[in-house]
Amino acid sequence: MGSRGANLVLSRAIRMRQTLQSSLEASVLEIEDVSYQHAGHAAVKDDANETHFNVKIVSEKFEGQNLVKRHRMVYDLLAEELKFGLHALSIVAKTPKELGS
Repeated sequence: MGSRGANLVLSRAIRMRQTLQSSLEASVLEIEDVSYQHAGHAAVKDDANETHFNVKIVSEKFEGQNLVKRHRMVYDLLAEELKFGLHALSIVAKTPKELGS
């Protein structure tokens, strides 16, 4: 379990923010918990919370990467969360240049 045990006290959103920010050095990082919109769905067991998130991230590290690769970068960084209850992400991943246009 490693560092995950120490992180259990932190909310999933905080852990996600720390992971994404440290790895992608985001200039914009917005994380919105929309789990309440999915309460009662079959995939949400035992009224679990912090399962569905909208993520908007702007990073120079996305430069030269297509949309699929950008999303894969985010999913790979959050692999641990996906193993332990994170069910769905809606991702907007842009470069600073794209944000300005």
